Amino acid sequence: MSDGKSARRHLRNARPNTVGRLIKQWRERRRMSQLGLALDAEISTRHLSFLETGRTQPSREMVLLLSRVLEVPLRSRNDLLTAAGYAPVYRETGLDAPEMAQVKQALGFMLRQQEPFPAMVLDRHWNILLTNEAMGKVMGLFLDPAATATLGAPNAMRLSYHPQALRPYIVNWEATAAAFIQWLHRDLLRTGDAETRRLLDELLSYPDVPQQWQLLDLDASTAPFLAIALEKGDVRFSFFTLLASLGTPYDITLHELRIECFFAADAATEHALRRL
Repeated sequence: MSDGKSARRHLRNARPNTVGRLIKQWRERRRMSQLGLALDAEISTRHLSFLETGRTQPSREMVLLLSRVLEVPLRSRNDLLTAAGYAPVYRETGLDAPEMAQVKQALGFMLRQQEPFPAMVLDRHWNILLTNEAMGKVMGLFLDPAATATLGAPNAMRLSYHPQALRPYIVNWEATAAAFIQWLHRDLLRTGDAETRRLLDELLSYPDVPQQWQLLDLDASTAPFLAIALEKGDVRFSFFTLLASLGTPYDITLHELRIECFFAADAATEHALRRL
């Protein structure tokens, strides 16, 4: 038992400043002062300063407390715990794992209930994990499989921005894409995730993307209600979408899932979807 304690103490002492730097990074990402964070966490600014500089090692409970106050995502809370020398708290279970069978059944039920309107399940990087039949049929009217095959795994953001995907058929592309890019900016601010950064940089590098989209617009709307009009020849759809998440705070995979449901924005679209 004493050997175990020594090993844990050695692990914490081996990287004394790592967790402190991470705490400071998250505080700055949240645009909080040391005083503001200390007040919210009900600790002294002196103690917080010692934690950030590595003069004091945080307890497991302190790491979790600061993570909650800073609204650190579950995945990154595990990183903070590991940096401090503690075991991760939150598990990450693959969606195809046997213990996720009931969840997948529930997701399938939600997608079916959305018929004849499109719906899809997305991961934290906007990769498309599941769709209902309506989504497949609508996308089949606009996407060329040969062209989109070169874009890699289906990604909702990439399909909306890439010139070989949906972009030519989104009538109000600039307004819609401006809202999408702000979602990505806010995802990056919230998570600090490297893959989100790469996806954001990729989308911003596409042709004719406005320069002002390079920056986060704090005044932009973040409501999960987006209007999008698709048109190709005689085919026209007008949708608004709702984004939902699962209330499952203890598994990283489920915490990061998004369900996007499309609804008809006019009677013509509803009629076309029911015929389709």
